[in-house]
Amino acid sequence: MSSTTRRSPLGLVILAASIPAFMASLDNLVVTNALPVLATDLDASLEQLQWFINGYSLAFASMILMAVALGDRFGRRRVFSSGIALFTVASILCALAPSAEALIAARVLQGIGGAALMPLSLAILSTNVSAKMRPMAIGIWGGVAGLGVAVGPLIGGAVVEGLTWHAIFWLNVPVGILAIVLVRAFLTETRGDAVRLDLTGLALGMGAVFGLVFGIVRGNDAGWTSTQVLAGLIGGGVLLLAFLAWERGRRDALLPLSLFRDRSFSVANAVGLMFSVGIFGAVFILIQFMQVVQGRSPLEAGVMTMPWTMAPLFVAPLTGFIAPRVGTRALITGGVGLQAAGLAWIGLSLDPDVAYAQLVPGFVACGVGMGLVFAPLATAVLARMRDEDHAKASGTNATVREVGVALGIATLTAIFTGVGGELSPTGYTDAAQTAVLWGAVILAVTTVVATLLPSRRVELGGTPAPAAAGAPATLVPA
Repeated sequence: MSSTTRRSPLGLVILAASIPAFMASLDNLVVTNALPVLATDLDASLEQLQWFINGYSLAFASMILMAVALGDRFGRRRVFSSGIALFTVASILCALAPSAEALIAARVLQGIGGAALMPLSLAILSTNVSAKMRPMAIGIWGGVAGLGVAVGPLIGGAVVEGLTWHAIFWLNVPVGILAIVLVRAFLTETRGDAVRLDLTGLALGMGAVFGLVFGIVRGNDAGWTSTQVLAGLIGGGVLLLAFLAWERGRRDALLPLSLFRDRSFSVANAVGLMFSVGIFGAVFILIQFMQVVQGRSPLEAGVMTMPWTMAPLFVAPLTGFIAPRVGTRALITGGVGLQAAGLAWIGLSLDPDVAYAQLVPGFVACGVGMGLVFAPLATAVLARMRDEDHAKASGTNATVREVGVALGIATLTAIFTGVGGELSPTGYTDAAQTAVLWGAVILAVTTVVATLLPSRRVELGGTPAPAAAGAPATLVPA
């Protein structure tokens, strides 16, 4: 990376990179509090409610690595700005959607635009700040991105109750315009290895992700031995193997498998996948419990979960200062463990008449735990990567986490419906408890996996991980 180009003020660089990441993470779960309203207003089924979220998550996950490849080849800031523009236009289409099918289609388009935001924002940030300031910058970035995920249900609930569900998406329009201005003004263009676009890898990867998640989503409704479900699961598995075989040893690989030779990168991605499956699947179940069973309004449900949603705002930025001193392993292991304990507490407490105060300790544990995971996970992914591989590394991590969100919602909803759960005050609680406790089990296993991360000594003393050969990343003057 060239060091001869100008650098903008650090605060403005972090702001320009963080706002788009906030938008992308916010829209993962911003519709969760609006789901009961959407079910009524758009006459949506439970399966369609899942696809309001999974349509976004799957498109996001499927296109991230291609967005990274485009950024490396044509300029990360250019592709980043284009992603923001597409995301903003798709938000307008979401707001205008007249039916469940139209909203799902618009959410897919929104996910395609969002695919450029999360990984490229981290890659651009990491190459626009000095190595000394990078942990602090990533910590703040992680706090802002994590806040987007955490406050999505709160913002969605407040908007739905005060205005209408359409306003959830209209809010993205002025933010998107502001984000493009900030990106163009304060972020310097960067590029990675200029290689041929791996369109075959993209097709195989997208097919694998869609097939696996489609099979899980349709399992309970269509039957686990039905033709469509088996076709999704088996076909997705075959395409995944074909994707890995195709990517092996390719210089233009969409996902360079050589990156996985680094233990920090590999374990961090495993943790990212499992963490997302456990926590976000549970969030999808819990937010509806408070409305469907306890009769809370969308805003009330959002406010009541604030001990959970607001904790990352305060905890995540602090990890940027703490991580260099204690290492990422301690923070990530402790954070995932806290979330496992918090979900277990909530799951065991679920009852139609449960007092709010009884749920608060679980909410706090989950919120603090999320704050301890977001930024250190990003740091662990990039810990020993070459600068020119930052976009691919962060893109891989964003992909597996988005797949985790989709799989988590699909899997825990499948558990919920599999044990007889229904979207009714009398048919929800027992099945929700089972699903949430399974989320806690997944997080407990993730805690064990996180202990395999390298120690602080290895993080500080290691050399860059092996990666595909290529020219070093360059900074291009704006």
